[in-house]
Amino acid sequence: MGRSLFVRSRRPLPASSITNLLKPLHFHPYFIPLCFPNPSLLPSRYSIVPYSEEAGFPPPPSSSAMAFFPLAAFLCVILLSVSFSVRSELSLDYYQKTCPDFARIVHEAVVHKQTASPITAAATMRLFFNDCLVGGCDASVLISSNVFNHAEREAEINLSLPGDAFDVVTRAKITLELSCPGIVSCSDVLAQATRDLIAITGGPSYGVQLGREDSHVSKSSDVEGNIPIANQTVDEMIKLFTGKGFTIQEMVALYGGRTIGYSNCREFGDRLFKFSKTTPTDPELHPKLAEALKTTCTDYEKNPGLSAYSDAVTPLKFDNQYYRNLLRGLALSKSEHALAKDPRTKKFVEMYAGNQNLFFKDFAKAMEKMSVREVKTGRKGEVRRRCDVFNSIRT
Repeated sequence: MGRSLFVRSRRPLPASSITNLLKPLHFHPYFIPLCFPNPSLLPSRYSIVPYSEEAGFPPPPSSSAMAFFPLAAFLCVILLSVSFSVRSELSLDYYQKTCPDFARIVHEAVVHKQTASPITAAATMRLFFNDCLVGGCDASVLISSNVFNHAEREAEINLSLPGDAFDVVTRAKITLELSCPGIVSCSDVLAQATRDLIAITGGPSYGVQLGREDSHVSKSSDVEGNIPIANQTVDEMIKLFTGKGFTIQEMVALYGGRTIGYSNCREFGDRLFKFSKTTPTDPELHPKLAEALKTTCTDYEKNPGLSAYSDAVTPLKFDNQYYRNLLRGLALSKSEHALAKDPRTKKFVEMYAGNQNLFFKDFAKAMEKMSVREVKTGRKGEVRRRCDVFNSIRT
């Protein structure tokens, strides 16, 4: 039997797909390549594959069928302008058919990494936030710089992103490429790994919508002003988060992720040694914590790698202890301390400090919302073969 070509997506095409539009008019998938004389112009989630009888298509067209060529060509124009401009929908079971072992592979990778390095959960969650807050959840923060491009991870605030976070994504991606090459995006790996690590450390589980694609762009110049910093006022924090579509309550809930986080000593060193000319240490910082931090961060100006847990009480357990700490003067940075002082945010800090179940519920909802910020689909993104490199050189 002769051979033809048809278009196949990373997941089944919808009812209004090219094939279903052509079949009722007795067109053959033979006409589809006419729409794409250069296969490289296809959106990245599509590929040209050989015709097979099992696919349910008719044999190659007869000469009489060629009479429909003009109308087929017209449909090509319509389909190119409409069909592929429609945003693909994310779904919880996006890889059910194309990469059925996706969830298992990611979970095994994060369990192994978290066991070997207990800071992996905090590191990965921070990497996830720093990715999603800058241009959306598109794995742009994973890109390495080259001679043509200064990538996001080179921005000053990202220089302290831990290697464990990059490593766990890389490990999962390598295994996925062996199991289902070219199917799973790095942004989906990061989103899924973050959720699994939160659950592993005792936090809430939540649904991860899948089907993101990876960005074509990663520039360090895009980072500044998009990620919260340690000395921001509450006004500045609220402006940043509400500008990205989050409520004040959602912002406070997301800050609760720092219950398994840690901060670089440079972010709060001034509270320990340079609070004022007459008072070196911030008097509102708990005295015992201040003394312990002074020992930990003594040489922080010379050693940029020094850090401390944001929750000194239960640092490796995801719980609501972080909020209790804020109310007791155990916050590390000025901005975190301000959350427990400003009436706009204090009420939520107190609410979560007294109700862990409510915190878990609100945190999970906020994370679901964060995880779909400005996701890339279709021709707006790609499925990278390696998470730290674009599929083609970009300047």
